Amino acid sequence: MEPFPLPARDAYRLWAPCYEVENAVTVLEDRAARDLTPPLAGRALLDAGCGTGRRIAGVQGAGLVVGVDLVPGMLATGRARRPAGPLLAAADVTALPLRGVSFDVVWCRLVAGHVRALEALYRELARVARPGAAIVVTDFHPAASRAGHRRTFRDEQGNVWAVEHHAHDPEDHGRAAAAAGLVLDARTDAVVGPEVRPFYERAGALDRYEAQRGLPLVLALRFRR
Repeated sequence: MEPFPLPARDAYRLWAPCYEVENAVTVLEDRAARDLTPPLAGRALLDAGCGTGRRIAGVQGAGLVVGVDLVPGMLATGRARRPAGPLLAAADVTALPLRGVSFDVVWCRLVAGHVRALEALYRELARVARPGAAIVVTDFHPAASRAGHRRTFRDEQGNVWAVEHHAHDPEDHGRAAAAAGLVLDARTDAVVGPEVRPFYERAGALDRYEAQRGLPLVLALRFRR
């Protein structure tokens, strides 16, 4: 039986202890996001929806690094693993407790699908961005949703849960971003391929890998302020 989707706040509270285990989606997402991110040396970076802060923990040379996430348990996991890590704060990405015009690069990674209406999200991302800033947004690809894929995870006990998810087409992102004054200047569709084959192999699912090869799992967009 398919797991009933939990609200994001509840799902990530359960997921927090084992959230940093990589999977096919997170590997594809990380490569796509980093390919779209400009050099960070001396720049201020915000990760809106940072989870445990694992992606910003390894950032070198930035002038300022800040992570914000909805779930205190995710942030607590990150602080326990990296006591000297970046600045982390608990907040909703649609109501960031940050001054406007503060960041040169803004990440919002695999968060948009948990937001029903994108307009409020993009307004906040644009508000905190400086003129000329790069805003990198990644999302679970709508093609994957249409193919029957769901955002699922295993908790510490091995139970499978689903996260409530809203499928947004690229056009939905584009309209919401444009309304916030952002301009799209790059897009990546990260697909199932050799990079993630080991995940299928370890699961004994190479037949599924062959069937899904070429299917987009992650949509990655870069906007300019």
